[in-house]
Amino acid sequence: MERAAALDRVETLLDTVESDTMPVPVREIWLYGDAALGLDPVDRLDVYLTKDILLESDDEAAERFEREYGVKGVGSTVRAEWAEQFPEHLRASENGYAAPEKCLAAHLTDPDEPIHLEVCNAPFGDNVTQRLQGALDRDAYEEVLDPRGACLWIDGERETETIEKLRAGELAFPTLPEALGMLGADEEEARAAAETVKQRRAEQDGATVRGDVV
Repeated sequence: MERAAALDRVETLLDTVESDTMPVPVREIWLYGDAALGLDPVDRLDVYLTKDILLESDDEAAERFEREYGVKGVGSTVRAEWAEQFPEHLRASENGYAAPEKCLAAHLTDPDEPIHLEVCNAPFGDNVTQRLQGALDRDAYEEVLDPRGACLWIDGERETETIEKLRAGELAFPTLPEALGMLGADEEEARAAAETVKQRRAEQDGATVRGDVV
C-alpha cells in the first residue's frame, strides 16, 4: 500500500483503541519495520502493542461465555465488558481460554489486511532487547524483533509530533544489521538475524499476530 495510506490505517487503529473498549488495557502502541523507516510503498504494517494483564475475575461472565461461546476465561484473561460489546471478536487459544492477542487482532484488523501485530506485556524496548538476547543464545533468529520503531501512543496520549515526522519522512534509522549490532549482536549474527527477519516477513500473508509474555 502507499505510505500515506499505510499511515492513515495506523491512525485509524489508534482511533479504535481510543474510542472502543479493548479486551485488555493497552499501554503503548509502536510502529516498527518498513512503515517506520519511510519506505514507499509499504508491503506490511508492523505494529507493537504493550498490554496490561488483567488483575480481576468475573466468575459469572466466565461461566456464561463458556456456556454460550465455548470460550473460557472471559472476565479474567479478557474484559467481560469488552466481550459483551464485541462477542464477534472473541478468540480462544488452543487450550480453550480467551487469548488477548488474538482478540486484539480480531478487533483491530481485518483478516486480509497486510498487518502484523506483536502483543506483549513488556514495553517495546525491553522486549526487543530480551528477544534478541534469547535469539542469540539459542540461534533462534526468527525470534528477533526489529528494534527500529516509533512510539505512536502511550498511556492514552497520541504522539502527534512523532506521527507528523513519520508522515514527513523525518525519522532516521540505521540498517537492521547495524541496529542489531548496537544492541550486542556481532556482525555475523546481525546479518543472519536480519536475513531471517526479512524472510519471515516475506512469508506472512494477511493479518497476523504474535503474543508474548515476559
